[in-house]
Amino acid sequence: MGMLMYNGQQRLVVKILYKKIIYSTHWAIQYFHLLCSGIRKNIHLVKKAGSTSISKESIFRKPYLNLLEYFAKEKTFLSLILIGLVVAGLSVQFGSAAMWVGFMFAAYAAVANDSIQSLGTFIESNKNKKWWLLWIYTGSIFLVTVTFSWIYFNGDVTYQRLLNDAGETRYPHPEQFSLFQVIAPMVLLVLTRLRMPVSTTFLLLSVFSADTGGITSMISKSLTGYILAFVLSFAIWYGLYNTIKRFFKGRKHHVGWTVVQWVVSGSLWAVWLMQDGANIAVFLPRRLNLTEFIIFTTTIFIGLGLLFFLRGDKIQQVVSEKVRISDIRAATLVDFTYVLLLLYKLFVSPIPMSTTWVFLGTIGGREIAISLARLKKGRVHKKKAVWIVLRDLKYATIGLIVSIVLAAGANPTITAEIVGFFRSIF
Repeated sequence: MGMLMYNGQQRLVVKILYKKIIYSTHWAIQYFHLLCSGIRKNIHLVKKAGSTSISKESIFRKPYLNLLEYFAKEKTFLSLILIGLVVAGLSVQFGSAAMWVGFMFAAYAAVANDSIQSLGTFIESNKNKKWWLLWIYTGSIFLVTVTFSWIYFNGDVTYQRLLNDAGETRYPHPEQFSLFQVIAPMVLLVLTRLRMPVSTTFLLLSVFSADTGGITSMISKSLTGYILAFVLSFAIWYGLYNTIKRFFKGRKHHVGWTVVQWVVSGSLWAVWLMQDGANIAVFLPRRLNLTEFIIFTTTIFIGLGLLFFLRGDKIQQVVSEKVRISDIRAATLVDFTYVLLLLYKLFVSPIPMSTTWVFLGTIGGREIAISLARLKKGRVHKKKAVWIVLRDLKYATIGLIVSIVLAAGANPTITAEIVGFFRSIF
């Protein structure tokens, strides 16, 4: 009797498993049919596109539905990041090695992400120029700017962003680098690849901050910079929209505009170096000897060449999507507004500031002003402008959160202060 009950239970279990297998197989086949129909539909759209402006990439693009395809597309970049992480993990055992590894990654990562604000409009409005010509021009400005600081401030290449007259700093050079400090530039490279305009100041300087005082002072100065830039840019482009539209009418422009734009862009690049050069130099001693200075300048100069060769890489799209920013006259006006704000913030306080937030405020105010001033019917262009501004602000906020997490991981003092802050609230 017991054996019969046991066999009956076995048959029941087998029957249930059989039904589950049939049910799962049925839905797997249905999903496969749907997937195949979607692929056939995409192929049909590709054939239908023909010689039109619709690209195969835009038709097949999905929100990472096929993750393996995305990894395959970015395999070279992801392989380099993986190798970088391994090298970073090994280098932290040796103080000097970790310092140079972090610096090498930061030298390209900081310039590449901040290129949208310092060189983005310059690259966008000079697409017809040879890349090496743009490289030699900006590279020469870089060499002159940092060499002056190195000589005048006795080995300091940051215009006293990291070291004041008394030799004090809120961002001490560590005797032993932590893993969080070394991988911070690699995190920045990943965010840059994802076309996210994050603050290099927050992401790189925060991990060297001695306490939260250095972080909060940067955030305060950056937020006021964003608001000031947004308001000023909005006032200029909304108040002078009709005048600007009348004088900027047509695609042709006087050759004098090219000269003016190169002068303004060169000035902007020099001011950016004075303000944000500290984001790269933070990995090196606060005062560089001749050998360290030569390595510092040579590495960044070569990185600039790579950036111009790639025409700003993928993050350049953040600038390219803005309304008529490729017009050299519009680009000049944006750069002029931006450089005035940076000069003002540069001399108001020696505290490092996120120039990314100031730039996003500048182009954000412009986008909203143009969308409101245009006589175009409908709300689509207005909604698009608001969406672009909020998206850029969201990415910058993500970068801020990541930087605080990295800073907390690198410095136990900051971790304790953050935990204490939240405990006092709750």
